[in-house]
Amino acid sequence: MQTCSVCHIQSPDSTLECPSCNVLLSETSEQAVALKKYQNNPRVQLLRVAVSANCCPACRKVEGNYEKHNTPTLPVVGCSHENGCRCFFEPILTEIFP
Repeated sequence: MQTCSVCHIQSPDSTLECPSCNVLLSETSEQAVALKKYQNNPRVQLLRVAVSANCCPACRKVEGNYEKHNTPTLPVVGCSHENGCRCFFEPILTEIFP
């Protein structure tokens, strides 16, 4: 499931536009917004795509660490889990404190 960061409505992974406010979910889903923030944060060195223990094979393939500007988008295309893609980003920081 994708959640719109504008109106907070959940939609299936395959939905391209939010059914409530009609924004593009590829740009405004909570995962897309988080990815942009991490990519623009100079303290983030890498991004980890974290998966659930019982994830589908498509999600298992993208699990791992990525350069922050070469990170796959979420939800994972081809995810076959009955509840949709449950992957998320974890930042790997260069420093913890300012």
